[in-house]
Amino acid sequence: MSKTSASGSRVWRLGADVDTDALAPGHAMKHGIDVIAKHCLESLRPDFAGGVRPGDVVVTGANFGIGSSREQAAAVLVQLGVAAVIAPSFSGLYFRNAFNVGLLLLACAEAGQIEEGEHIAFDARAARIVRPGGQVLACELIPGFLLDMVEAGGLLAQLQQRFQPRISS
Repeated sequence: MSKTSASGSRVWRLGADVDTDALAPGHAMKHGIDVIAKHCLESLRPDFAGGVRPGDVVVTGANFGIGSSREQAAAVLVQLGVAAVIAPSFSGLYFRNAFNVGLLLLACAEAGQIEEGEHIAFDARAARIVRPGGQVLACELIPGFLLDMVEAGGLLAQLQQRFQPRISS
């Protein structure tokens, strides 16, 4: 499956106004991303960094990623294998940082309906989330170039792929 769609993703719920300091705490910023990730959300969900599994999704209230512009706040979720963050709204800086590092964000006005521990499916290109029982929640459309960036693994990976020397035979 692609990085812009998944099925069976387990949900981790958070409240509104999750800031970048909760995602990448200042005390850990002197370390590499692998160490910072171990402290991700420790002030809100001490069980998160040790319990999240590749393919899980984070569902939050409005204003996810407010605070500083630190790119590590998005990179830690990629490091931990989070497939997507679903929220009614995101900080503008966080939104762009996330796509730059290959983290999918889905803006969904009805994200509050999704419950902790549910297993959901999502398709960013179709702008939809499917809950257990088949309920479909609409997401805002994401420009194709941002979805392509996620598929590539982020902006740097996309540029490396695009500008690799072509070997002719």
